[in-house]
Amino acid sequence: MKAFEIIPFDNQYSKDFYELNIEWLKTYFYVEPFDEEVLSKPKVYIIDKGGHIFFVKRDDFIIGTVALMPTPNPKVLELTKMAVQPNLRGQNIGQHLLQYCIDFAKSIQLDALILYSATKLENAIYIYRKFGFIELKLEQNSPYKRSDIKMELKLQ
Repeated sequence: MKAFEIIPFDNQYSKDFYELNIEWLKTYFYVEPFDEEVLSKPKVYIIDKGGHIFFVKRDDFIIGTVALMPTPNPKVLELTKMAVQPNLRGQNIGQHLLQYCIDFAKSIQLDALILYSATKLENAIYIYRKFGFIELKLEQNSPYKRSDIKMELKLQ
């Protein structure tokens, strides 16, 4: 596999953020109105609120993305909106993105990362556990209807 780089948000890649995530959602679930709103305006809903978006770039193409969204606790960010081009899945790109996010979170001295997922995504849950995420009680008013698991990685 050709080398890639992980780069921070740039508005020129907003369309890639949208398309990668919409494809992933349609493949595994469905697109909720909340998803459509956030994905179509990542600068407004993520960057301008203090979050971060990263892209995996190979040559001149965006092949993956992930977001770290603010939570009510300023020392905790939500790992979300991770997607990799379908034909490149299974090549550890997602794991590189995950490690990048963990290293970034430590570098800005966060206490933890949280995420919401679905237990039917067995490979993803396995990888999150491998990286040290543990399961938390899922609140009744979870932000995503498709989520049935909440996980946390303590960084301190």
